[in-house]
Amino acid sequence: MNADIASLHGRRALILHRKDRNRDALESQLHRIGLDVACLAPLSEVALPDADVIFFDADLGYQGLFPWNPSEAPVPLIAILASEAPGRIEWALDQGATAWLHKPIGSTGVFSALAVALRLFEERRQMRASIADLSERVRARPIVVRATLAVMSGLGVDENRALGLLRQAAMRERVTVELLSVRIAAGGALAGLLPQEAVATAAGRTQPGRAQLRRKQT
Repeated sequence: MNADIASLHGRRALILHRKDRNRDALESQLHRIGLDVACLAPLSEVALPDADVIFFDADLGYQGLFPWNPSEAPVPLIAILASEAPGRIEWALDQGATAWLHKPIGSTGVFSALAVALRLFEERRQMRASIADLSERVRARPIVVRATLAVMSGLGVDENRALGLLRQAAMRERVTVELLSVRIAAGGALAGLLPQEAVATAAGRTQPGRAQLRRKQT
């Protein structure tokens, strides 16, 4: 995700901070960058408005401030800190903060924090998606093996050919190999899932047919 001025223009920023010069400075910088800004203070357990990025006062934060589980923030979080107390830093990290602003907030620094927060949030999101996908594939591996054996047995092909047919059928139906394997393992008809020419080839039915033999005999 590129954090340039054009991509940030019109995004929604939420500031969870009491009214003071730090919040004023932050709000001013965000407006200059082109973001729409909403502020909530004092911090309380209320429904948070929709936002694309959240700035929060980590010095006054508490467990349960956000309505999601720790480290499962749906948007980038940027912590605002005056103290470097280990407990405050650890709490902010546990909430999923991916960037920091130090008090007192001046006239610069917000854009850099946004760029870092957006990039790290996107990388974290992609990493979690990859881990989830790998975990699902590992859980589905026994099903894929069963489906592969079913194709090998039903069509008389070797393992590599069976896997190739599964991949081709999955691409044609725009599903994952794992989902297609579930269908086959549950008793799905192979001929209905694989192209007729693939079934014929796999079963060895692409040799000269009866019509060709008749022509040769005549």
